[in-house]
Amino acid sequence: MKKALVIGGSGFIGSHVADCLTNKGFDVTILDQKTSQWLNSKQKMTVGNILDRNILNQSISKANIVYNFAGISDLNTALNKPIESAEMNIIGNLNILEACKKHKVERFCFASTVYAQSEEGGFYRCSKIASEKYIEEFQKIYGLNYTILRYGSLYGPRADSNNGMLKIISKAVNDKKLSYEGHIDTIREYIHVVDAAESSVSVLKNEFKNQTLTLTGQQSIKVIDLLKMIGEILGIPEKKIKIKNKHQIGHYIRTPYAQKTKFTKKIVPNQYVDIGEGVLQIINELRQVDDR
Repeated sequence: MKKALVIGGSGFIGSHVADCLTNKGFDVTILDQKTSQWLNSKQKMTVGNILDRNILNQSISKANIVYNFAGISDLNTALNKPIESAEMNIIGNLNILEACKKHKVERFCFASTVYAQSEEGGFYRCSKIASEKYIEEFQKIYGLNYTILRYGSLYGPRADSNNGMLKIISKAVNDKKLSYEGHIDTIREYIHVVDAAESSVSVLKNEFKNQTLTLTGQQSIKVIDLLKMIGEILGIPEKKIKIKNKHQIGHYIRTPYAQKTKFTKKIVPNQYVDIGEGVLQIINELRQVDDR
């Protein structure tokens, strides 16, 4: 049984990847600053910070596979925290890389972003690009094998209040209003978090070693059309849909492919959660919370 360490495994995508690894027979340990509320009975938990090299060394010494989902993951938070973004996303990742090199980890999987191939993304993008470059150099110099995963727009269970899809649906369910602040032509390729997690584990195959992969959905949709679909499901008329048409600082309008500096492959699951079904799932979960 191979041992996998999921750093940042108490969060949205990290917890789902941890579960997927467990389901596929891995011995999984989660390392995070807080205990996971979704901790599986078969999983182990270590509470710690990626700036603590001692805890990293202790945890990584027992692992064959290491995933890093830790750090500042919200673009808007990073916009006003350049130093903190560098400390957590670059220095924290470097600490992990050093420990992986020391303990001869078989594969290091890094959670990056499609913003890495965009001119948008602010300090969040900067921190991810820098981390990607360090990972590539660690492979060249020390032979540390990696897979970089550039995630697109994730949605689904366990998302926090910063999640774009959850923000839209929460307001619709709670206030009976549909609104979006951003460019009217905004398009997203939403990917359900369960599909993303499955793909994140499938990349452990040899063919994805030392590759940079894009993980976005197969369903490209304009945000205005998403709002209309949610409105139809909840019975909210189109006249109540409001879009404040402006460019959000740091956010792309269309999934950025034109700005990429190197060739990357896009990986998508053969089977995936339909976006309508995914939206219904979020609505039902929000209603269950209200009923309590």
